[in-house]
Amino acid sequence: MAVLNLRALAGGRILRGSQPFGLDAAATSGFLAEHGIQAIVDLRSELERSLVPWLVHDADAPAAVVPPAVELINNPLDPNAVAGSLQAVETAEDLGELYLGWIRIRPEWVADALRPVASGKRTLIHCSLGKDRTGVVSAVGLLAAGGTEDQVVSDYIATTANLPDVLKVMAETWRLSVPSTPAEYFSPDLMILQSPEAAIRHFLAGFAQEFGDVRGFLREAGLTAVEVESLGNGT
Repeated sequence: MAVLNLRALAGGRILRGSQPFGLDAAATSGFLAEHGIQAIVDLRSELERSLVPWLVHDADAPAAVVPPAVELINNPLDPNAVAGSLQAVETAEDLGELYLGWIRIRPEWVADALRPVASGKRTLIHCSLGKDRTGVVSAVGLLAAGGTEDQVVSDYIATTANLPDVLKVMAETWRLSVPSTPAEYFSPDLMILQSPEAAIRHFLAGFAQEFGDVRGFLREAGLTAVEVESLGNGT
């Protein structure tokens, strides 16, 4: 299989996508080399990583094999543990508000995800579906790189066409690893598994109202002025 829902942002310095479905060590190495990836920022929880691990060499997986030049950064955000319940998301606005909750509570999480990009590394940023956590970090990164709100919206809703394939593979993965997982957990009718324009519009409006300038937000979140300036070098 592959990393799904994959696309480049910020002049190719950011790749966003899903987790690495079904990649063995050789396929992983080939994927990373093909895309010139120098760093991976994994936004998944420990449980999610255990179900679909990266076969790369790092402190958590000493036996894994992939070029050591590829840096694996575990920067988890468990959506079940911060800022509201996933089950409470019923509308697109609820979804956008969930995103805002994440960065209110964990602004440093966004900054840490973008730090390797600021250091000049071509970076893959991903969660499980490559939709929500990835979407939030990608939105901030794209704005910091000089992108417009409309570009952020276009990128976010591009996930919609990819969701049927991603959800199918995700459901198969969970059924194998956790057979008790209900089938409805991956229903495309659930708002939490959609990527509507209104959700990201709500997030962007709330971000602007609460945090103002994205570069100021990132400095407050822990990036240096030099790192923030580096993010702005090209869209």
